[in-house]
Parts: sequence; structure tokens; C-alpha cells
Amino acid sequence: MLEVEDLRSAYGRIEVVKGVSLKVAAGEIVALVGSNGAGKTTLLRALSGVQPITGGRIRLQGESIEKAPPHRRVALGMAHVPEGRQVFAPLSVEDNLRLGAFQRNDDIAVDLERVYTLFPALADKRRQAAGGLSGGQQQMLAMGRALMARPKLLLLDEPSMGLAPLLVQQILDVVASLKAEGVTVLLVEQNATAALAIADRGYVIETGRISLQGSGAALLRDPKVREAYLGV
Repeated sequence: MLEVEDLRSAYGRIEVVKGVSLKVAAGEIVALVGSNGAGKTTLLRALSGVQPITGGRIRLQGESIEKAPPHRRVALGMAHVPEGRQVFAPLSVEDNLRLGAFQRNDDIAVDLERVYTLFPALADKRRQAAGGLSGGQQQMLAMGRALMARPKLLLLDEPSMGLAPLLVQQILDVVASLKAEGVTVLLVEQNATAALAIADRGYVIETGRISLQGSGAALLRDPKVREAYLGV
């Protein structure tokens, strides 16, 4: 589904992503874990086209997309749920969801109902302004908005940030259910335990480089990962 080779990205003269290579197979949940400042968010932004790259290759289902603008990447099947949710606060919940389908010209009613089924809390607030939602509900809305594009690959950036443990579990349960529906997920998450527990495979990124990779279960058992990210 996704192949990344020697990807590099910088802010000015400061290189943040330093030659990252990774693969995500169709139907997988792949977790990318690491500390603050390791380059996780920059990597996802580079994949979705909102952060320039300085080198490397990105292929989505075999097609090179590193020069494609963000809207083209969406049309090819990639959707990005950004860190911090970034919902359109003055607009209603449903209008936010409709914006997720802005490139489609078919009937989106089925997809709206799918999102409301995944996130029942949104159904009750569909006419309310998104800015009035709780943090957890805004995260649900950001995920729902991305799903309205019917993505083949979902890039999820820190979905658990700032959420209570119960909400974190709800969000990750939805991620697992998306896999069952055939959606491929690249999950960036500081909560390494939660992310690796549902991931088929995982990568550890440190100072812009991949330092470890393996199955989710193997990384959970790895002494280096346990000490650095799991606190055990």
C-alpha cells in the first residue's frame, strides 16, 4: 500500500526526517512510535503532501506521489487525520464531515451514516458547531472527516493526545474496526503501549531515523522499547 524510501524533510536548514524508509502492506495497522521531537508528525505531513520533502520516494499502491499535491494524494486514496484535530470550529459537525468528501461527486449519505454509526456521539450533535465539542468528540470528528474520503490508507497522528483513558480505548477500538473493514492505517502515537497492542507491525523513530522495527508484539517485548517508551 505504502512504500517510503530514504525520505528526508527539513524546516529551513534543520533536517527533521533523516532518511526514513518504511513499508505498510494493505490491510495492516502499522504503528510509528517515538518521543516528542523524533519526527513523527513531520513524517506524516510529508507523506500527505503538506510538508515539503528534500529527498526520497513515496509510493502509494506502486504510484510515485512525492511530487503530487495533497488533493491528488487524497484522490489516490490517502487521508490524514492531523495532530490537534484541526476541525473547522464555526461549522457544524455535519458540514465538517461533508468537507471530507469535497472531491467526491457521488452520494455521501451512506458514508455519513457510517461515521455516525462508528461515533454515535456525533450523530446527536450533527447540527452543533464543531468548536463546541469536547476534545474526544473533536477527535472522532477529525477521524470521521477523513473517512468521508473513503481512504485506502489512513494516516492517524496522535489520536489519543489529551484524552481520558476510556476515550483512548474507544478511539483505538474504532481503529481496529477500520482494519476489519479493509482500511490500512499508519498510526503515529506517543502512547506506545496502546499503539503497539493493536498494530500488526511497528517502527520506532529516534531523531528522525528509524531505529527499530518488528511486529507489534515483538516491540512490546523489546527491552529497549520497554525502557524508553513503556516505562518498564
